[in-house]
Amino acid sequence: MIITKMALPRRTFLRGVGATLALPLLDGMVPALSAMRNTVAKPTSRLHVSYVPNGMIMDQWTPPTEGQGFELPKTLAPLKPFQDRMTVVTGLASEPMFPLPGEGTGDHVRAAAAFLTGVHPKKTEGPDIRGGTSMDQIAAAQIGQATQLTSLELALDPNELIGACEAGWSCAYANTLSWRNPTTPLPMENQPRAVFERLFGDTDDTSQAARLARIREDRSILDSLVHEVDTFRHTLAPGDRDKVNQYLDAIRDIERRIQLAELQSDVELPELARPTGGIPDTFADHARLMFDLQVLALQTDMTRVITFMMSREVSPRTYPELGIPDPHHGLSHHQNNPVQMEKLAKLNRHHMDQFAYFLEQLHATPDGDGSLLDHMTMLYGSGISDSNQHLHVNLPIMLIGQASDRRPGGHHVRVTDETPLTNLQLSVLEKVGVPTDRLGDSSGRLAHLTDV
Repeated sequence: MIITKMALPRRTFLRGVGATLALPLLDGMVPALSAMRNTVAKPTSRLHVSYVPNGMIMDQWTPPTEGQGFELPKTLAPLKPFQDRMTVVTGLASEPMFPLPGEGTGDHVRAAAAFLTGVHPKKTEGPDIRGGTSMDQIAAAQIGQATQLTSLELALDPNELIGACEAGWSCAYANTLSWRNPTTPLPMENQPRAVFERLFGDTDDTSQAARLARIREDRSILDSLVHEVDTFRHTLAPGDRDKVNQYLDAIRDIERRIQLAELQSDVELPELARPTGGIPDTFADHARLMFDLQVLALQTDMTRVITFMMSREVSPRTYPELGIPDPHHGLSHHQNNPVQMEKLAKLNRHHMDQFAYFLEQLHATPDGDGSLLDHMTMLYGSGISDSNQHLHVNLPIMLIGQASDRRPGGHHVRVTDETPLTNLQLSVLEKVGVPTDRLGDSSGRLAHLTDV
């Protein structure tokens, strides 16, 4: 980091008509006094959770050896450039995801509902839902107080919180991971336009006519900030000017992709309190657009806690772009058919490809004396291992970043079978500066990560 004599506030905004642009961390935001003392601003702790549904083909997820320098199995292969930052944890389980006596089906919704809470949800398809406070919201209550958005909850599938999604179980359990408290699930946004405008603001009329007019004009949210941006850029050192230019280019590219998706959509949209737009045609395009929005949110310190459902449990999504016309949920009940299992493994790998893209973007984004990836604590996984049997033991769980083992070659840790998943999550909370005594069914922090 090059520290100049000019000191800008860390929370620097440019404001125009209907838009507020938060700036990323620039060298000029580190006070000159820090340079005189040979100190650097303390890195910001950030928490990110990614969830994938319907289980895994576990022999293509689990590394064949334990310890350091393990061989990456097929599903994890896209993460090869980031293996040194990775810890795969084998043996974790979640008892609250299993059915109570006489409860019957519901393994999918329980998997999502208990993934970050460690609490068995109440079986109901009415409004009397009950779960537990999720670990992301425990973190957000503390580290989210310094940001404009306490947390950000995102998804790629529709986000209904009403109705029944599995026999006798409310959709609220299946369509979110985040619970502010035991009776308040947080909706997850899947519309790129809505996320973009939540980050940067837009006070335009939200009617369909106004939305379509905005698309036809190909107007950027940056247009109302042209004068402010140009004036501000002239005050910056060359290095910071380059960072701002790259950041603005990224914003314009995301807007272009959102507009393209909207133009390709033939769906008539009703008038809403907030604008909605089109969704890209393919899973990969949608996922990467949403990941890019998350990079912007983190880069500008709009939020430090993000939870992302890459797909929801019991998802009927098909992947024709991969030559897979089978619905994801049906495919996950493969009955040990090799052809169906290979298709599911291909989906697992496709999800990992998109996550690898996210890591690449985080690694390429400067933050303080490193990159955003250097200052992230990330949890990736699922509440089901063998989907054919609805198993909630030996869960596929991985850590990336500050909570992982940074020794050469990464690390594959095998814990005692049926160690609570919440034990790992307590350790993660401690890593992000939010020590917590208990979470759901936890029995203590995971000893394997204490010294990492």
